[in-house]
Amino acid sequence: MPNTEAEIRRDFTFLAGHPALDLSATLAGRLKPQARELLAGPADVARWLVQAQLAEAPPPVTAADVERARQLRECIYALALARVRGERAPTAARSQLNAFAAARSAVPQLAAGGRLSVSGSARDFLASVARGAVRLLGSDQAASIRQCEGPTCARLFIDASRTGERRWCSMSGCGNKAKVAQFRRRQRQQG
Repeated sequence: MPNTEAEIRRDFTFLAGHPALDLSATLAGRLKPQARELLAGPADVARWLVQAQLAEAPPPVTAADVERARQLRECIYALALARVRGERAPTAARSQLNAFAAARSAVPQLAAGGRLSVSGSARDFLASVARGAVRLLGSDQAASIRQCEGPTCARLFIDASRTGERRWCSMSGCGNKAKVAQFRRRQRQQG
C-alpha cells in the first residue's frame, strides 16, 4: 500500500501524476470480482476535489454531480486505457469527455496576498478535470501513460521515470508485492 504523504491524502491515493488519472482510480479494484466505489456519495466527491488539491474547501455536491464524476472517471479511464493499448479512442468516451470539457470550469484568481484561489461548483471543478484530461490525452505526454503491471491493479499513471520503464503504480504497493512474489518463486524453485 502507498505510504508517502504525497501518495495518501486521507482516504484517497494520488499516484498517477495527473488529477484526471487519479480520478480514474476512484473505482478501486477494477480487476477484482467486486470493485469498490470510492465516490459513493456527495461527501466523497467533495473530499476528493479537496484532496486532489483542486478545491480549497469542499464545494456543495449534488447526486447529479456524483453521477457526473463517475461518468467523467469512466470516459477518462476508457480513453487512457485505449491509449496505453495503442487502440483507437472510443468515440462515445471521446464525445463525452469533450462535452464535459466544454462546460464552464472553475475560475483561478490571484488573491490579494499573491496566492492562487480557485472557485466554482463541483460541476465546474469536474469540467476543469475534463479539460486537463483533454490536454493530457491530446499531448505528447499521453505516450507516457502506463497501466500498473500488478496482477489485480488497473491503475493508470504517467511514467515520469528517467528510463521510462516504471512498471507499478507504487513501488511501496504493487511493486513491493511483485518483488515479494518473485522472491518466493525463487525460494520454491531452489528448494
